[in-house]
Amino acid sequence: MGTLYLVATPIGNLEDVTLRALRVLSEADRVFAEDTRRTRKLLDRHAIATRPMSLHGHNEAARIDMALEVLASGGDIALVSDAGTPLVSDPGGRLVSAVLAADHRVVPVPGASAVLAALSVAGLPVEPFTFLGFLPRKAGPRRAVLAAYSVRPETLVIFESPRRLAVTLRELFEVLGDRPACVARELTKLHEEAVRGTLRELADRFEESVKGEITIVVAGAPEPAALGADDLDDAIRARIAEGRPVAAIASELAADAGLPRREVYARVLALRGAES
Repeated sequence: MGTLYLVATPIGNLEDVTLRALRVLSEADRVFAEDTRRTRKLLDRHAIATRPMSLHGHNEAARIDMALEVLASGGDIALVSDAGTPLVSDPGGRLVSAVLAADHRVVPVPGASAVLAALSVAGLPVEPFTFLGFLPRKAGPRRAVLAAYSVRPETLVIFESPRRLAVTLRELFEVLGDRPACVARELTKLHEEAVRGTLRELADRFEESVKGEITIVVAGAPEPAALGADDLDDAIRARIAEGRPVAAIASELAADAGLPRREVYARVLALRGAES
């Protein structure tokens, strides 16, 4: 029974490839690549004679039968994308599902990742984070996705085309507010840059068109300010007036006030007694 290897390749600098990845690529019976011309440059750079075969969004289904035949005969397959880790905003998901369903092994060969590289230099919290990939191209669905994450606390990582960078930064500012962010461009390449600032500043900075691979990192939603004593009392009184149970009021407001539940419970009892 054969093995499908998911091989991470450089996101720019051809030196950013592991020794294991080079061995797997040289030993595989078949190498599937999103763009054979790009993969050929990597293989030639490291004197690997294997000729890659295309596997992209338009022919992935047709390649699955071929892959299963190779694996059934005991052969091994390596899957690479244009850059970075396969399946991350790249084709290959249907192939992996079919290989697993046929009870063959699927093995990762980790390496370069634009997501992690951008996170590491953004200067923003890296735990937790959510990777959104490429946002929808149409404005309505794109804003809907951003709105769904507008109150989430985790750092957001987004891939974007350089042609749409200015529009996306402006919409991020409009939907999420003026948060700290970073635009990482051409990571590991000659013109690499990581520009940090608020979303408003970055939207102004990148109004003009740019070139290269783009990863945007945006800080998560700030924690809501804790309720002050007066605000807490007002919130308690409002809920008492609604006839809410004491325990429910205490549970609901303890986190907002940044206080232990028992303290808020006691305050609810005191205010309810004063108003009865």
